[in-house]
Amino acid sequence: MADGKKMAEHLFEETFQVSEIDPDGKKFDKVNRIEAKSEGAYMLLDVATAVYPMKVGEKFTMVLTPTLNLDGSQDTGYYTQAARKTLADNYDYVMHGKLYKISEDGQHSKVEIYASFGGLLMMLKVDPTSASSFELDQRLFLLIRKL
Repeated sequence: MADGKKMAEHLFEETFQVSEIDPDGKKFDKVNRIEAKSEGAYMLLDVATAVYPMKVGEKFTMVLTPTLNLDGSQDTGYYTQAARKTLADNYDYVMHGKLYKISEDGQHSKVEIYASFGGLLMMLKVDPTSASSFELDQRLFLLIRKL
């Protein structure tokens, strides 16, 4: 990693800006649904804002990856807070979940990717080329770092 390249391959990485919070109204006490946009993507994401507050206008990097292992090796499905370094060390907010639906938005030539992170939902709308490495029932880590 001396050359600065990432060892682990990300399924998706994008810089977003929060455009709205709770666009459909507030539904939960400690969770907000954020609407975020980038040049090539649109996302609705439930965030536990009691532990990770987010505001309209804030920019953040969001990564979706199948593993937290820096070498890209497959995740065992068990998390341990051992002294080893992981991808999570480089981010402020991490969730683990499962991709449960992929659908095409024919109107806008986009693919919609739906994932659940312990009941916190994400809908990501991207170009078909950005969605090519996603698979149904895939386990995912979502990582966020504010800029």
